[in-house]
Parts: sequence; C-alpha cells; structure tokens
Amino acid sequence: METGRRTSKALIVLVALGLPAGCRTRDSADPAILTLGDQAVRRSEFERHVTNLEQQGGTSLDPTVRAALLDRFLEERVVVLEARARGLVSAPSTPEQEEAAARKLLADEGLSGVEVGDEEVATYYQAHPGEFESPETVTLRQILVPTLNEARDVRRRLLKDPHSFPALAQTLSRAPEASAGGLMGRFARGQLPAPLERAAFALAPGQISEPVPTPFGFHVLRLDEKQPSRPPTLEQSRDEIRSRLRREKVDGKIQQFVAGLMARAKVNHEAAESTPHP
Repeated sequence: METGRRTSKALIVLVALGLPAGCRTRDSADPAILTLGDQAVRRSEFERHVTNLEQQGGTSLDPTVRAALLDRFLEERVVVLEARARGLVSAPSTPEQEEAAARKLLADEGLSGVEVGDEEVATYYQAHPGEFESPETVTLRQILVPTLNEARDVRRRLLKDPHSFPALAQTLSRAPEASAGGLMGRFARGQLPAPLERAAFALAPGQISEPVPTPFGFHVLRLDEKQPSRPPTLEQSRDEIRSRLRREKVDGKIQQFVAGLMARAKVNHEAAESTPHP
C-alpha cells in the first residue's frame, strides 16, 4: 500500500512538471544535445558517430579531438534537421538519403542569388598581380639509350647534324615517345625527374645536352622551345577569377546559413561531453 502511494506521488510530480514519466527517464539516460524546432539529436547518436570513427582508426579519441568532432557533428546534424523540416528527407532515413538531402539544401542556399560581375573580376585581377602568372616551361625531345658510350655517340651525331634528331630517336631511342621523333612535350619546373629538369632548364633553344644518367638509361635531350614566365591578361584570367570568386561567395553563404541554423537551435554541450552511464 505504501509503495503504491509513493508511485502515485512520483507520477503527480511529473504531471505537475508537464513531463511524462517515460520522457523524463529517456532525457536523463539519453539527453538531447541539439534541438531545432520539434526535432532533436540525442547523445547516443554522437556516441555512435565517435565509436565508428574509433573503430575505423583503431584508437580512442582524446577529449580535444572529441570536442572538435562534436562541433562538426552538430553542424552536420542541424542541416539534416532543417532538411527534414523542409520535406527534403523524412525520418527515419538512411545516412545516404540524409547526406543527399543536406547537399541539396546547402547547394540551394549557397547558389541562390550568387553572381560575380565583371567589375569584381577586374578588381580582383588588379589586387593580385602575379597570382595567375604562367610558369616558365620547356619543350623537350629525348633519345634514351642503355649505355653511356651509345649516348655519347648519339650526341656526336646530333652535333654534326642537329636536324637528324627525329630520325635518330625513331631508330635508336628506347623511350615511349620514340615513334614521335623523341618529342616529350612541354614541362614546367617540378614536372620532370630532377636530373632531367636540371639539364633541360640549363639548355638554350636548339642545344643538345650531355648524356643524363637515370635508372632508365642515358638521356640525350634537345630543347626545342623555352617559354619564360609571364602574366596572363585579364581576359585570359577572367574565367578562373570568376570561378574562384563564385566559390568564395558560395562558401560564405553556406557558412552563414549553417551559423544561422545553429543560432536558432538549442545546443547542450554539457550533455554531449559528459560520460554516458551504461
């Protein structure tokens, strides 16, 4: 009889607080860490997210990393909650469906009203001189042979008759471009193996290199053309600048949109960061 009275008193207190008994139990065991309108994200969802990452990485996450993950997780989930509110995805839904809905929502918000005018492009071009400068490039041919003596013989023959390079490449070179007369193509610094780059950029147009050893054999190079570094014109840079400015504007709008959602939402960091009871 006494037990029944205590239970009745507990129910009366819960009713007085406006909370059903089951809801109070759930909130204490698995509290909401993010609420937007009538939708909530609970601590158990974040714990599952952390557990998945730990299993993938094979290690436990320290508190600093966990805190950084929480902020990112809340921003991702608040977008999903807004997508649900707008009818872009229904609950329950798969992670793939949620991701697709979130991408659509962010794309719609980010791209809406984004324009980049010619004046903005010109202003950016003038404020960033040299940013779009074309690098110095060399156009090369090569003959690749297996021994140093063969390479020296090739070089002697080329010095006597520079115009014979394509024919010698087709008959003697073991490089993939032999059938094209040894034409390798155009290269900027950093695009060639270091030994070939040093030799190539030291040549003047029309010059033949000394044999250059690499693990593939001995290379004899000819520099067909050298293009110095030069700034492109505004017209040549216009499309790249417009795309860059457009991306910056879209990224800015998306960041503002997510920040606005987080400002509307209620976040309970304390519940998320506390250790859940088993």
